Amino acid sequence: MTDFTAAPLGRRRRRLLHLALLSGSLASLRAAARAQSQNGPAPTTTVDLPTVDVQGRSAGALADTQGFVSRRDVTGTKTDTPLSEIPQSVSVINRDQLDSRQVQSLGEALRYTAGVQSEAFGADPHVDWFNIRGFSTNDTGIYLNGLRVSPGVTALAPEPYGLERIDVLKGPASVLYGQNAPGGLVNLVSKRPTDTPLGEAAVLGGSYGRIQGQFDLGGPVGTDGKWSYRLTGLARGAGSQTDRVPNDRLFLAPAITYRAGPDTTVTLLTSFQRDHSAGQQFLPSQGTVFGNPNGRIPTNRFTGEDQYNKVDKFQMNLGYEIEHRFNDVFTVRQNARFSRIDYNQRQVYGLGFQPDLATLNRTAYGQDVRANLYAVDNQGQAKFATGPLTHTVLGGFEYNRITNATVNRSAAATPLNLFNPVYGALQPELSIYTNSQQTQNLYGLYLQDQVKLDRFILTLGGRQDWVDTTTRDRRADGGTAAQSARKFTYRAGLGYEAPLGITPYVGYARSFQPIAGVNASGAAFQPTEGKQIEVGVKYQPAGKASYVTAAAFDLTQSNVSTPDPTNVVNTVQTGEVRVRGVEVEAQLNLLAGLNVLAAYTYLDPVVTSANDGTQGNQVGAVPRHAASGWLDYSFGEGSPVAGLGLGAGVRYVGSTQASNADLFKVRDRTLADAAVRYDFGRDSRWRVAVNANNLFDRSFVAQCSGESFCYYGTRREVLASLGVRW
Repeated sequence: MTDFTAAPLGRRRRRLLHLALLSGSLASLRAAARAQSQNGPAPTTTVDLPTVDVQGRSAGALADTQGFVSRRDVTGTKTDTPLSEIPQSVSVINRDQLDSRQVQSLGEALRYTAGVQSEAFGADPHVDWFNIRGFSTNDTGIYLNGLRVSPGVTALAPEPYGLERIDVLKGPASVLYGQNAPGGLVNLVSKRPTDTPLGEAAVLGGSYGRIQGQFDLGGPVGTDGKWSYRLTGLARGAGSQTDRVPNDRLFLAPAITYRAGPDTTVTLLTSFQRDHSAGQQFLPSQGTVFGNPNGRIPTNRFTGEDQYNKVDKFQMNLGYEIEHRFNDVFTVRQNARFSRIDYNQRQVYGLGFQPDLATLNRTAYGQDVRANLYAVDNQGQAKFATGPLTHTVLGGFEYNRITNATVNRSAAATPLNLFNPVYGALQPELSIYTNSQQTQNLYGLYLQDQVKLDRFILTLGGRQDWVDTTTRDRRADGGTAAQSARKFTYRAGLGYEAPLGITPYVGYARSFQPIAGVNASGAAFQPTEGKQIEVGVKYQPAGKASYVTAAAFDLTQSNVSTPDPTNVVNTVQTGEVRVRGVEVEAQLNLLAGLNVLAAYTYLDPVVTSANDGTQGNQVGAVPRHAASGWLDYSFGEGSPVAGLGLGAGVRYVGSTQASNADLFKVRDRTLADAAVRYDFGRDSRWRVAVNANNLFDRSFVAQCSGESFCYYGTRREVLASLGVRW
């Protein structure tokens, strides 16, 4: 059994630790049951909140917003909880924030969030690359309505217009969500059916020939209040910063809610998305970061060939959420979804310059993925009191089944002069080098208790996970390999609700992430493990729309693969990465019409153990400093310019190392964004808006992954829209 504690423990002490975490919550559940049977409904703590329409599982959290500020969350605890009571950093990007900036991608949405490095690989229309607290998260850390949505074999580019909000949970999250990178996760919350009619339609146009139409409809069906619906759609045709690279999309998301009674709700959530784009450009550092005797490589330079220039992706999500409330104490839920992803990529990309520093060596690559993901999360919740203690106990069993068939192809491609490109040379046919079928079954059993005593809030949670993976090589000489992992993870946090809405807290959490493959002796790799201690303070005064957080953390990932010093063909898991940091974030509604976002992040990412000479170095591609601020103001009634809205933002990202080996630095950058809009017509139903990102059109390199793989960041993009609401 793997050691899960900060100090070495024997087998018996580990078992006692597991039992201590789980038995306290089980005892609380038994006490609640006795109180219910003997004395009727147990007393519960009451909190005065605004009246909201229940529109599904997370309606309470969705409804409790004002301007840019959200006060409640379901991602950090899987229960509807005030943000101030969660012993971990959580950032919420709500619909008002997304609309203010006319966000067109997940990467854009995350630009003003502390602890997140969005668009980590620069301008790339087909994938949203991002890191949380220094760790890559986009492959396995994207969730939709609390369920895993990424199969891990190909990253996603979700449509933000179909979302009500985006929650970012920072730090280890395995106690509720199973296998994950230690940096955290992003939970996308879909738009839900509404009890009141709504309608919206808009046309958009902008840089790189973008033409886009979108609509959002919802409301009750019939007059009995039992049925309601939501239908959101978008169609886009666009180019991108890189020549010959499209950015086309079709998106449709129907949703229906049925209320069988005051205590039972069923919501169907579906979405269909088809993208047509192309892969990223791999550029040498000479001509991007450094000078080149032939000049600077243009930011729109296409390094591929039309013969191999496509990423076609289709994703379908069919899911439901069922909630039944038995009484004031007990509630049960089942959330389930089937996701299908078809991914086809063909690309020619660069491998670095020849000695003339003009001719780019290239290779051709292809990937075909067919992935299915079944996810179901069964939950039981109890809210009750035992003496002076009030409890919110959540128990659940989660199951995920991921199947994917992946074919990878490659071939040597013809070189290309980057400074005088001539396209059209016939490229060789691609040859298959991997053809695999993988099935992964993930089982998770978890229990959590949120305990309140006067002003103290104690959160305890434990989860046991079982992960079984079978990989079959479908080539003629193939075989089958099986891997299994068993992990127990936990979280403990303590907060204190001080006067004036100030809540200091301290928390400790663990995570794990399975690693595919075997070492030279044929033994399966152990999962990497994450552990974090976080201390912070949250400010969320009652009756005011403000949310300010400050957190300091020490986050370590162990079992990282590193070369075996005694065997050059082997890999050992003695590597370790540590990230210490500070995050400060504010979301403020200072006065009517004025909303403010502000964030600052300091990270100290260090390779603390390695056998390749990188020990003690800064982790590659992770900036030490990042800061941002966005201000939005709408002129209200009585103003001579009533209906006018203005927005302005600044983003700073510090310098990064090109690799763990400290090869060279990629310069920092400061970018400015701006927005202007005007609501006009009867009841201000019509709106025209113009947004500009990277307003001063700064050319910059987002990051490099070695000398031959550098990526330009997004140049100036302007987007204009005309919309109507009814």
